[in-house]
Amino acid sequence: MKSVEVQILGQNYSIKTDDDEAYIKELARYVDGKLKEIYNAAPNASHVKVAIMASLGIADELFRERAERKSFDRMIEEKTKALSALLEE
Repeated sequence: MKSVEVQILGQNYSIKTDDDEAYIKELARYVDGKLKEIYNAAPNASHVKVAIMASLGIADELFRERAERKSFDRMIEEKTKALSALLEE
């Protein structure tokens, strides 16, 4: 396991990981950006509130992506069945 140094909201963090360093730094930049968006919209908000709001936003993105993927998977399955039926004719 290696240690990757990242900075989020001006604070340095050492992340112990087996993942690629560039990937971890990309994640940290993404989280940092989301936190900064919240701070810019609500500069007097507490760190905890900003973290919770950013977490909810990231969770929303994840859930929407999952729903979209499920919808896409269903569409592919339906089209595959339709094509299989055509080939069997």
